[in-house]
Amino acid sequence: MTRMEAGTGAEARLSAGAEPVRVTRSGPAPILVTGAPRSGSTWVGNVLALDPRSAYIHEPFNKDCPDGRCRARFSGAFTYVTRENEEPYLAPLADTLAWKYSPAAELRRLREPVSRRRPLSRDLARLVRDYSYFETMRRRGQRVILKDPLAIFSADWIAERFDARVVVVIRHPAAFIASLRAAGWQRVRFGIFSGQPRLMEDRLAPYRAAVAAAEAEMPDGVSAGALLWNLVHHHIALLREEHPDWIFVRHEDLSRAPESGFREIFTRLGLDFSEDVRSGLARFTSGGAALSKRSIFGTARRTMRNSRDSIALFRERLTPEELARIRDETGPLWQKFYSDADW
Repeated sequence: MTRMEAGTGAEARLSAGAEPVRVTRSGPAPILVTGAPRSGSTWVGNVLALDPRSAYIHEPFNKDCPDGRCRARFSGAFTYVTRENEEPYLAPLADTLAWKYSPAAELRRLREPVSRRRPLSRDLARLVRDYSYFETMRRRGQRVILKDPLAIFSADWIAERFDARVVVVIRHPAAFIASLRAAGWQRVRFGIFSGQPRLMEDRLAPYRAAVAAAEAEMPDGVSAGALLWNLVHHHIALLREEHPDWIFVRHEDLSRAPESGFREIFTRLGLDFSEDVRSGLARFTSGGAALSKRSIFGTARRTMRNSRDSIALFRERLTPEELARIRDETGPLWQKFYSDADW
């Protein structure tokens, strides 16, 4: 499934006034799972991939994504792709969504003179692993579950060009900021937004002054996180108005009632919420010990969680003063998604 082929030349590009043209493909539509970083998109994406006819792809919009998985080069986070600037991204992402791994692109990247965080032998082992995974999924015709919070500002483009179904995960601003702190992500380079004038004009114009101020004087972790939450969730609020057919789900609602919440999402996406999926979901939502498990390449698995315990964890990680600041700095936007009782 999900065979996609990008056109070449004029067929692969659209002028500003052209009619929407989707990339040719066959089989069920890919599924994009997105939202702000640290909002549970990895958890949601992996649960959806429990459907035996589906499989998971991790963050092709991340500049650290191996070139073999996606040949597109994204210079920074939150790239805003539209029909006007799509040319460098269209064919590479079409290949990714068609399970077409590129060993040649990966080998070229490995030959680049950059400092290594791990031995070449491990990178080559990853190449073999990823190629085998993509090729197996391609031959089986698996439906793509594309998880990428960094694609949130390009969700419209992905939905239009690849006929993708979209799931957007929303998270409470205090929980989002507490999770950023726990991950050690205390600084945000807001130039990634101001350096994209079309993004600022089309989607983030109300925050132009706030972004400029944050660039001039880096705010502390609480204020930086609050501004980042505002930017992403302002865009999400617009998407919710523009796309009533998309799935918008709060992290907290899924955490409180994962089985009923995911069953509804599976049904809307045409996925099979089987007994095996239900059992797998239980493993993804109830095991704190599983958080310590690591993959063969040393990456901690972060998708296993005690989902109920995660809802109120921000009250332990943040002081009352910090909570008051977050509430003030994200208001009134937070009221589009949450009530007073959620604080």
